[in-house]
Amino acid sequence: MRPARLGAVSYLNTKPLVRGLEAHPDLFDLRFDVPSTCATLLHEACVDVGLIPAIEYLRGDYRIVPGIAIGSDGLVDSVAVFSKVPIEQIRTLALDISSRTSVALTRILCAKHWGIAPAFTPAEPDVARMLARADAALVIGDPALDIDPARVGAVKIDLGEAWKAMTGLPFVYAAWTGRDGALDQEQVAVLQAARARGESELEVIARENAPGDTVGAGKVLRYLRDTLRYGLGVREIAGLERFHELAVELGLAPTRRPIRFFA
Repeated sequence: MRPARLGAVSYLNTKPLVRGLEAHPDLFDLRFDVPSTCATLLHEACVDVGLIPAIEYLRGDYRIVPGIAIGSDGLVDSVAVFSKVPIEQIRTLALDISSRTSVALTRILCAKHWGIAPAFTPAEPDVARMLARADAALVIGDPALDIDPARVGAVKIDLGEAWKAMTGLPFVYAAWTGRDGALDQEQVAVLQAARARGESELEVIARENAPGDTVGAGKVLRYLRDTLRYGLGVREIAGLERFHELAVELGLAPTRRPIRFFA
């Protein structure tokens, strides 16, 4: 069997899930891209399995690797709307084009939680330019972690926190997803072992991402250890299903599909 072609997200939050995978070239051929590109590559069969935005599961007959996801149970810190005005006054909102799940989550929160209907416009993730032409800006991933709201004249609205306030559930941002038969049992087990190893080595990962910077490493560690969740249990699946339900209701996805897993 040839190695499975894996498409992973190039952000910091992915590193605990790919820990040690480079030691298995016989099982995996791994590449890194932004979330939306990971999804496109999977839909076009350019990769076999992708760590894709959660909404993209609805765009094909896919399976999910059990027990693994990138999620949060409340505050996420790396998916946020930066607004120059109070939420109820947002009339224009620039959307980071890097992740379709975060875009869908923003639209859901606007309609169902904040009760607003702003004009949306896609944009590259440059918060200063986004806020120069809109009241608010959605920014995701590593760029969102580095933005000082005060310096850009905005308030940071955490979308993981807003989702938890609205639903009481965790939110799943991404999961390993592919077509049935794309992975065998050994490959599934190795992906699960990579997650376990990554979670046991978070301090090492933090130091690697901020070499010689104790303060920076501490910030990375708090984000990976205290903010993100890498499991996919009963509550996370319930949150994913609720997200899919609302996305379909608002016309942001074609149809609901049951959550199915690789064996």
